Amino acid sequence: MPRAVRRRWPLTRSFAVISSIAMGVLGCALVWVTWSVMSQQSVRDGIATAETVTTYATATVPTDSFVLPDILDEAEKDAVAKATSGFGERLVELRLWALDGTLIYSSAEKTETGFPDGDRLDLVTTGGEPSARVITDVRGADTGDGGGTERNVLDVYVPVQADDVVDPDPAREDTVIGAAEVMLDHTAAAAALSEAVRTLALVVAIGLLALWTVLFRTVWTASRRLQATALENARLALLDSLTGLPNRRMLAERMRRTILESEETGSRVGLMLLDIDRFKDINDSLGHDRGDELLEQVAERLRGALRDDDVVARLGGDEFAILLPDVRSVANAERLARRVRGLFVPPFMLGELPLHVDTSVGVACLPDHATDPSSLMRTADVAMYAAKHHRTGVSVYSADEDDSSPARLVLLGDLHRALTPPPGGPRELRMHYQPKIELATGRTVGLEALMRWVHPTRGVLPPTTFIPLAEQSGLIHDVTRYALTECVTQLAAWRAEGRATPVAVNLSAHDVTTVAVVDLIESLLEEHTVPADLLEVEITETALVADPSRVVPVLERLGALGIRVAIDDFGIGNTSISQLRDLPVDELKIDRLFVSDLGVDGREGSEVVVQAMVDLAHSFDLRVVAEGVEDEPTAVILRRLGVDQAQGFLYSQAVPADDLRLTPSVPRPRRDRGGSRGGVAVAPTRPSTTRHQRPPRSPGTGDTNG
Repeated sequence: MPRAVRRRWPLTRSFAVISSIAMGVLGCALVWVTWSVMSQQSVRDGIATAETVTTYATATVPTDSFVLPDILDEAEKDAVAKATSGFGERLVELRLWALDGTLIYSSAEKTETGFPDGDRLDLVTTGGEPSARVITDVRGADTGDGGGTERNVLDVYVPVQADDVVDPDPAREDTVIGAAEVMLDHTAAAAALSEAVRTLALVVAIGLLALWTVLFRTVWTASRRLQATALENARLALLDSLTGLPNRRMLAERMRRTILESEETGSRVGLMLLDIDRFKDINDSLGHDRGDELLEQVAERLRGALRDDDVVARLGGDEFAILLPDVRSVANAERLARRVRGLFVPPFMLGELPLHVDTSVGVACLPDHATDPSSLMRTADVAMYAAKHHRTGVSVYSADEDDSSPARLVLLGDLHRALTPPPGGPRELRMHYQPKIELATGRTVGLEALMRWVHPTRGVLPPTTFIPLAEQSGLIHDVTRYALTECVTQLAAWRAEGRATPVAVNLSAHDVTTVAVVDLIESLLEEHTVPADLLEVEITETALVADPSRVVPVLERLGALGIRVAIDDFGIGNTSISQLRDLPVDELKIDRLFVSDLGVDGREGSEVVVQAMVDLAHSFDLRVVAEGVEDEPTAVILRRLGVDQAQGFLYSQAVPADDLRLTPSVPRPRRDRGGSRGGVAVAPTRPSTTRHQRPPRSPGTGDTNG
């Protein structure tokens, strides 16, 4: 049996119980303390009266009556009675006791003998301090007429000093010779005390009740306010404050329950995410008030156009979500998304201003695209941004568009690890080198460095797998640093062996927009004592055109260091002739797209295009390199068209440095822009006679069909 959950008391009930107990204890303690103080004060007053009575009474009693216990005679009794007559009815009885407990005087009639309270008598006579006790005195009960009286009396034992009696013996001065038992009527005092205590208890009770009422009212009001605030916070925690739609938290809960139900019924769950295109421009131009008004109208249209079971939620900003608890197919979810987008066709009236708004909608379904609420939300988000990026309006999730899948995140973590190999451990990122052949002589005049990732579990990964990931995550600068370090280190090793083969390294568009890459190259060349003319850099034409104002100063600094610069993938960008004339570059690399058209089955007119590129480059004294050369007929055409160098599978694929067969040679000085073209005199590599399947070209550190 599950243990029952105990419900906590409400705040007001807890306060009422605890405060009532506390107030009761406080009131009782206050009354008891007051009663105690007043009782003690009453006793002290009685003791003082008893001492006065004793003084008057013993003033007429001879000392010998106490020392040699002897009952007083009638004259002495009359003297004592006369001396104490002034105390009237308050004095109930007076008894005088000798030290041995002999009763020498009693004001009561017919009382000749008696017994004292021995303990109290001894305490008083030895200690010299009075002893008082409230007792109940019963008189006349033994007469048989039922006329007995019962009253409270204060029974006080007062020590009798030798100097208090008649004819004291100087030798016995200040010594206790007996005790006087004074019984005072305590009825009035007790009644007064009781009345005072009752009055005090009533006042305390009323005061504490009034205080408790005020405190309880305060707590009750605060509790109601807290409850109202908690309810409002709970409402705000689940609903969007602007539109009144469910918020992200409530949507997540509904998704969780809906997906659990779908697992039991085998139904499909759909999710649409949409946001308003250029909503920031609307806010900036019309103001945030108008933007909020637009969001409210969007929420109203969405709420009124969908099925009762569908859940419309606002996730924040201009982003909305629509949960489809039971959708028949992905295609049906896409049709619903297009219908939702159609809601935005009529203009929205912001005051008197009609505003036409577009939206991008992403669609994902479970179990087609996700397995849980979190992944369903993520895949719908990916689809929405794909719709925005491709301007399609509506997009269904596709794994090809997903750059943030868990597998890619794992790969990103692996890339972090690969960039920082342990000392002495195996290097996963390795540089391969593809020869560049001078067409006129067939000699190898340079190398292009291409990165390969030897993953411990996934095998060899081409740059197209990890370079885009590095660019998106910001790791591209670390990848470039790694590639440059490896290449410069290899150049230093070759130079120590008497080899001098220039190596070209691809730079990403992210690298050439900052001078940090120049500082890195300069420090590496200086650290390894490598001449600048042994290092070349390649950038894509698209990177150059994207931001020439930031790229050109970087290229100029590289040229000032003596580093050759090549424009990679030339022909697919938008470089103008005037830009090409003024760019600080040494080489153009014709994109493989144009080279492949030169083959037997090539496109008509392709030779004319390549010839134009060659003539244009030579007119600016730029060397021309053809990429992707895979067969001898293409090489013959390129040589006839005046292309200077070529690289591709016809000659060699990219291989590790240890597999290159290079002989010692000395590079010729770097040519000036106004001088003649030429290559570097190095030993030729053995051409490959086997055609290989061409891998795709990657951005940044790049790859070619070698």
